Amino acid sequence: MWTLIKSLLLKWALLRTLLRVLGSLGWLLPLAFVLKAVGIPLLLLLAVLAIPLFVVLAVIGLPFLLVMLVGGALLSLTMWIVSLGLVALKIALPVLLVVWVIRWLTRNPERPAGGDSGPTGGTG
Repeated sequence: MWTLIKSLLLKWALLRTLLRVLGSLGWLLPLAFVLKAVGIPLLLLLAVLAIPLFVVLAVIGLPFLLVMLVGGALLSLTMWIVSLGLVALKIALPVLLVVWVIRWLTRNPERPAGGDSGPTGGTG
């Protein structure tokens, strides 16, 4: 009887600990989805740039080490440009959002949302 109670309590404690550990890792799921959404297109971009370059350098007959060196340099240059674009996006996005919110708050609700067509309806 005691072994049955001990085994049930042990299973309950193990299940509770497992759920607590998995629950504490739950915040990583959105991060994983973001990395997946950004990382896979980035890998496709690198593959599109790298594969033809490696083929051309190999056909020309350059040594393998030189092919890897030039290919690695071009890929690192591409990654540098992409990371620079992400930094620019991190700066520009909050600025654009603030400007958008200010324009939204200061808009004139009586004016129609469309373009300024005037009294003629824009056919003049």
